[in-house]
Amino acid sequence: MSISVAIVAPGNMGAAIGRRLIENGLRVLTSLAGRSVASAKRAQAAGMQAVDDAALGRSDLVLSIVPPADAISFAERMAPHLISGMPKPVFVDCNAVSPATVARIAEIIAPTGAPFVDGGIIGAPPQQGSKGPLLYVSGELAGRVLVLRAHGLDVRVVEGGIGAASALKMSYAGITKGLTALGAAMLLGATRAGVAEALYAELAASQPALLPWFSRQIPGMYQKAYRWVAEMEEIAEFLREDAAAAEMFRGAASLYARLAGDGSGSTRETAELSRFIDQSPARKAS
Repeated sequence: MSISVAIVAPGNMGAAIGRRLIENGLRVLTSLAGRSVASAKRAQAAGMQAVDDAALGRSDLVLSIVPPADAISFAERMAPHLISGMPKPVFVDCNAVSPATVARIAEIIAPTGAPFVDGGIIGAPPQQGSKGPLLYVSGELAGRVLVLRAHGLDVRVVEGGIGAASALKMSYAGITKGLTALGAAMLLGATRAGVAEALYAELAASQPALLPWFSRQIPGMYQKAYRWVAEMEEIAEFLREDAAAAEMFRGAASLYARLAGDGSGSTRETAELSRFIDQSPARKAS
């Protein structure tokens, strides 16, 4: 039986996942309400069908893939359409939000009668020839999402109920994006102090695995930094019982907000940072 999947929004991740599902035989719907011309072009290129919210609510699965700050408002926007939908679509929150935030979203969806599944995406948007990313799902009805395995999406169930998939996503993103923030901060500090070249040489000598990581992650971070601000704040919420750890990620949010405002490395500091990163053998080989 053919199923339809609604994906909002058609950003880099949403459109790429939509393309993967369409290439594997599914009908994928989306909404372009309030979206940019770039989003419309991505949706069209992926083969997604633009419809209104009422039509989204009549799909079999709704995948919410929006910036973390928009996750609650999208659930609120869809709730009236889920109430009237028959049969009810499975609403899957795939966003980088804390377990506390996903619990709030589950509360919004609950009165609609639509099944709710917690989700977390780990990995880059799918590309031709790649298997990723992974969509981790949790909750009593998480198994309902496994149907997407047959259509090119790697879906894995995490035990632990609603919040477990989000906790996994927060933990993983805290390590990867937290490490990127730490590296950027210290490399900028070394640049201000005039010791960037010495730091680069020391990292190359004593941290041969770490320097290539920074060389891959930091240059691509600038254009994504604005989206990572809310994600760092969600990680801080996830770690709220550990005040020092939570404060560390609130600091990472502030750092990413500043770097996003730098316009992809347009300031002297970030331009200097990029210059030293570009010396990396990993960058030269790419």
